[in-house]
Amino acid sequence: MDVLSPSPHTLILNDLQPMHWALAGAAIGLITLCLLFVANRRLGISTGFDDLCSFVLRRPYFRRGAVVLGRTWRLPFLAGLVLGGVLSAALGGGWALTWDAGMLDTVFALGAGAKLLWMFAGGLLIGFGTRLAGGCTSGHGIFGLSNAEGSGVVTTLAFMAGGVLTTQLIYRVFAG
Repeated sequence: MDVLSPSPHTLILNDLQPMHWALAGAAIGLITLCLLFVANRRLGISTGFDDLCSFVLRRPYFRRGAVVLGRTWRLPFLAGLVLGGVLSAALGGGWALTWDAGMLDTVFALGAGAKLLWMFAGGLLIGFGTRLAGGCTSGHGIFGLSNAEGSGVVTTLAFMAGGVLTTQLIYRVFAG
């Protein structure tokens, strides 16, 4: 297959052809380089969550310089992520709220309440892991790896191994 040709698969929600992975990777790489060389900033999302929390929570953790001084670029960056998602959905045919969890529904047949609990527990675990690792998957996996940081390599290997293990458990063991 040509590197720049689209994948033969379609997107789950609207049957559109996805952007090729190489183009998406190049775009992420350019954004990372621009942040580093133009603004001397690291790409990462979890600190943006700290920014949002700092408007509501008055704890010293949310008042530290790394959070307060980064608001000028991180908050517009977060807004751009949300806007990009909205634009993608609008240009891709729209979106609708769904409770369909794909193979997870097939394997576990969870009701609406159980799915909410599942998502809440998953969010807590992701938040805990992000704080434990000192950053999120985008920060470690994109910026940490591109700078050959030991913590980025170890963290990326850990979350990739966790994803592979979880997928194998759900799709191979439980789905039989």
